[in-house]
Amino acid sequence: MNWSVHFSPFFTWQIIAALAVPAVILALILAFAGTRGWPLRILAIAALILALTNLVVLREERDPLKSVVALVVDDSQSQTIGERTRQTEEAVAALKERIGPLREFELRTVEARSADGNLSGDASTALFSALQSALHDVPPARVAGAIMVTDGQVHDIPNNAKALGFDAPVHALVTGQPDEFDRRVEIVTAPRFGLVADEQHLTYRVIEDGPAASDQLVDVTLYLNGDLIHRERARPGETRTVPFNLPRAGKSILEVAVAHDPKEITNVNNRAIAEVEGIRENLRVLLVSGEPHAGERTWRNLLKSDASVDLVHFTILRPPEKQDGTPINELSLIAFPTRELFVDKIDDFDLIIFDRYQRRGVLPTLYFDYMAQYVEKGGAMLIASGPEYAGPDSVATTPLESILPALPTGGVEEVPFRPMLSDLGRRHPVTRDLPGSETNPPAWSQWFRSIDVGPVKGETVMNGPDGKPLLVLDRAGEGRIALLLSDQNWLWARDFQGGGPHVALFRRLAHWLMKEPELEEEALSAEARGEELVVTRQTIGDDPGEATVITPSGAAVPLALERSEPGRWEGRLKVSELGLYQIGNGDLRTLANVGPANPQEFRGAVSTTEKLAPIVEATRGSVRRLASAEGEAVSVPRIVPVAGRANTTGPGWIGLRTTDETVLRGVDRTPLFAGFLGLAVLLLAFSATWYREGR
Repeated sequence: MNWSVHFSPFFTWQIIAALAVPAVILALILAFAGTRGWPLRILAIAALILALTNLVVLREERDPLKSVVALVVDDSQSQTIGERTRQTEEAVAALKERIGPLREFELRTVEARSADGNLSGDASTALFSALQSALHDVPPARVAGAIMVTDGQVHDIPNNAKALGFDAPVHALVTGQPDEFDRRVEIVTAPRFGLVADEQHLTYRVIEDGPAASDQLVDVTLYLNGDLIHRERARPGETRTVPFNLPRAGKSILEVAVAHDPKEITNVNNRAIAEVEGIRENLRVLLVSGEPHAGERTWRNLLKSDASVDLVHFTILRPPEKQDGTPINELSLIAFPTRELFVDKIDDFDLIIFDRYQRRGVLPTLYFDYMAQYVEKGGAMLIASGPEYAGPDSVATTPLESILPALPTGGVEEVPFRPMLSDLGRRHPVTRDLPGSETNPPAWSQWFRSIDVGPVKGETVMNGPDGKPLLVLDRAGEGRIALLLSDQNWLWARDFQGGGPHVALFRRLAHWLMKEPELEEEALSAEARGEELVVTRQTIGDDPGEATVITPSGAAVPLALERSEPGRWEGRLKVSELGLYQIGNGDLRTLANVGPANPQEFRGAVSTTEKLAPIVEATRGSVRRLASAEGEAVSVPRIVPVAGRANTTGPGWIGLRTTDETVLRGVDRTPLFAGFLGLAVLLLAFSATWYREGR
């Protein structure tokens, strides 16, 4: 209980001062003049002025406040190594049991994972951020201190004790053992982008921590998208550079793995990864038009509008046997370099398009054989056919016959029809979700001519009149070929009857021919979205079944895939581990990285007391291990309340500061000059003055 005196004036202090000044002057005159009874007169005047100030006596009832203790528990992934989880659980339980009965303290427990609480960011262990979160509403005077249960690998340690915002001890109880050994690999430099097929370089370093570290050579392997591309031996501490080539455009995952040592505490950090975005150089396309026609400009405009395409275009204006006296230098603007294009430099082209081409003696038969070999060795070809495909001079009568997905019957059907997606085409990535295909009939214009073909050995993704094949895709050896059985695609480009999705269709077609991964009929991909791993299975077949996910720690988790749209199946898995996940479904495999490529969490896995020692000593706290050997029971120090600047650590105990802060429970307010007491004082003062004057 506290007593205090306060003023609660009836008037403002300015008014009271205005009344007090003449009262003081009057009192001085009375005193200097020696007037009879002047002390009593001055006392009466003072009592009157004091009554106007309303002097109040306050009696406060206060209860002492508890000091707040923050128990910060390291819940990062490195705490799962060895016996650290058991040690942490036992230590936390013992601390709660010992602090709970102490009335001086209020315990707040907070678990710390990564810098932002999820699997993004740099995934570092941020204990001091968690500490600030736990004490954000606590005045510094009420902070008793903090106890951290951790492996010592903390990445947000402040530079000095003032940055903590309170003056209280910080104690660290370290899990793990003092003789731990770990080997890890770090990527020093790796390209973020790289040209496909150009040589790139990755630099890495093997690091060993702990008393068992040595300089003996260890085995290192390099994987690209899960495939082994390099193997060598490296010395710990030595920086090594390895060349590699990106096989495709899009994201590729490079993985460097170092051999595991049986004495290691974990092999999670024996792998490091780098994500490299493959960039393809400009697509080199050779477009050969057999004759001028309405669709020729459509092909040219489409290919020229794409900045990533280098186009070489030739149009055969007339056959060479035609003789009408025209000078040779006026027959063409550019001579057709047949040998240079189809023999010497054919492998330089990524895609060859024959647009309504027919045999006219311009290209020798042997050149068609070269083109067939070009496709079988990995090249790409598109046959955009017209009526000539059904004629006697069709390219189907050349050595290309061996790679064509369908051969003509000789018939040409000239009737209005609306191109339709086949059942396979609704699942195929080239034609799936084409703009306008969601309605029946599709919201695109009609065509008026198609070429009849016999049995199809490829994949028919679009149908013409009466369900006949219109667009057929096929593989030939290592390459790919597409056959478009109509020359009416220009109607879509000219916006006839509203046009159609010619740009989307033919760009997808070109990318499929170029083997872009996202357009593969059978593909498996995965990516991390927040704390979920999203697995996507692309197939033109039936239910692909469940996928198997192998976590960074080696656990195999089955994952059911559900159909999200025709040709696409999807599964989502809640993940908590950082690192590289391996996903398999049937014969398909893919990789996905969760979190940053090389998080700080795994750059140092050996438990340590050295990192926290400076800040702990600056706060007059202590850092000590919970156990000194594997299998040993944890040793948790006693908790001792201390006051003022007393020592906060000693053998077998740690101290937490108590506070002098209190909370107000009630106030009794007694005015001294209010009621009968004030009236009695004033009457007494004035009565004494009158009495003195009467004598």
